[in-house]
Order: sequence, then structure tokens, then C-alpha cells
Amino acid sequence: MGFFEKIKQGLRKTRESIGAMLSSIFSGRRVDEDLMDELEEVLILADLGIECTDKVMTELRQRIKEKKIEASEDVREELREILRGILVGSGGALKLDTTPSIIMVIGVNGVGKTTTIGKIAGQLIRSGKSVIMAAGDTFRAAAAEQLTIWAERSGAAIVARGEGADPASVIFDAIQSGKARGHDVIICDTAGRLHNKSNLMNELAKIDRIINRELPGADKEVLLVIDATTGQNGLIQANEFKNVAGVTGLVLTKLDGTAKGGIALAIADSCGLPIRYVGVGEQMDDLMPFDADQYVDALL
Repeated sequence: MGFFEKIKQGLRKTRESIGAMLSSIFSGRRVDEDLMDELEEVLILADLGIECTDKVMTELRQRIKEKKIEASEDVREELREILRGILVGSGGALKLDTTPSIIMVIGVNGVGKTTTIGKIAGQLIRSGKSVIMAAGDTFRAAAAEQLTIWAERSGAAIVARGEGADPASVIFDAIQSGKARGHDVIICDTAGRLHNKSNLMNELAKIDRIINRELPGADKEVLLVIDATTGQNGLIQANEFKNVAGVTGLVLTKLDGTAKGGIALAIADSCGLPIRYVGVGEQMDDLMPFDADQYVDALL
């Protein structure tokens, strides 16, 4: 099943919740303020958020005025182009050209970091790369065990220590092992919660310093994993992590579990960060490289 079909399936709840309203809006009606007000309401219900919706509606009104648009179906096409524009830069392969390259996976607890790491590792290994994982979340009980299961499932090597070990030391050991064994990619799990936010961010900064010291010049991706079902909370998380962790891309998980798939647009618009992957199920292939055009088509 291709990206479009999986995304359509993943956005089924969104379409069921707002699809009827969109169909009504774009069903041959005259373009007037009533139509625009209804469309604005639907976008907010889809979790684009107030700011993103306001930006979209302002540009849409401007285009309608400049192009003298009178048909509602033409409004849909202009809306499609505006939404695609918000997602410019999303998708595309990770930059992992050096040996080794490194991926640091961050995000709060429960968003699916461990599962995401396992799926990315599996995809990289199938593409011919060798992968080693670093079980850097030493604060959560069973985190290392879960990552070990994913390592076995995907065929990756792993470096893990006991609960309570220094996360930075685990990352350091994995880097040394990765360099010694000639692994192509090192993927680092990280803690999602310490006893306060400041400690968590300090720990991430410490790990980042070790990576920069031990792998100068290596390609590095910092992927922030966000649970799509958390809605606007995900937007808050994205901005907090972006400010401290040098995030290079987003992974949006559990997209199949939300009726508000517009959150992807809200986050991309607010953070200016590309969406690299979306998760639409539990299977290895259900973490998919993001395709902005097909995402918007499936949403609308």
C-alpha cells in the first residue's frame, strides 16, 4: 500500500469528522463570507490552530480577491496550494552520508520514540546500511528492554546499560562501538522526562556536546517525535524542544488515532521545521517518509 492510501487510511477519522462539512462548503455554493466563515471553523476543528488558520484564511481571501474567484471548487484548489506551501521542505530523505552518521531521537514520554527508532532502523537496514542503537533513556523502567526487542526485530546492534546509568555515557559507548565496528548509522534514544524540564533539557544538551565532540563533521539528524493525538499540546512540545535541541525534523506518530490531522500543518507552520516521517500504524512499514502533496490531498 502506497503513501497516499496509507495516509488516506490514517486520516480516516479526520475525514469522517470534517469531511461532510468540507463537502458542503465546496459543493457548488457561491463564494461569500458565510462560506469563508464556515471554512475557517472547519480548519480550526481540524486542529490547524488559531494562528495557522488565520494565516491560511488571510492568504485565501487575498487570492480570491486578486483572482476574482467565484466557484467554491476553485476555492478548494487555492486552499490546497496554500496548505502545500506551509509544508514546503517537508519529506525528503534524511542526510546520512557520512560513516558513521547519527540520529538523535527526542520527545516526551509516550509519543512512540522507541517504536520510531525501531522502524527507522529496520528501514535503514533494508536499504543496506548497518545500524547500532544507543539505549540512552536510562530513567524509564524497561526502556532499554523495549529498545533491545526492536534491535532484535530490525537486525540492529545495540548498546544498553542498567536503569539509572548516565545517558551520556551510553551514547558515548555506542559512538565508540559504532566507529570501531564501522556502523553506518548510530541511532540514540533519549529520556522523555526527568524530574523537571530544566534537567531534561540539560541532559539533551550534554548528549549533544558529546556527539559533536566525538563525531565532528558527521551528518547528524535530530528528530523530534510528536504524538498527533495530543493536538495543540504537540505544538507546545515542538517549540520547547526546538529552542534547546537543534531539531532538524519532525516525526508525527499515531496519525491514524486522531480526528484532527491538521495538527501537522499547525506544527510545521509554527516551528518552520520539516516533517520527515508520519506513523499510521503498528507495522514496520507504517512509519512512512512524509509526502506533503499527498498528505494535503488525503486531508481534503
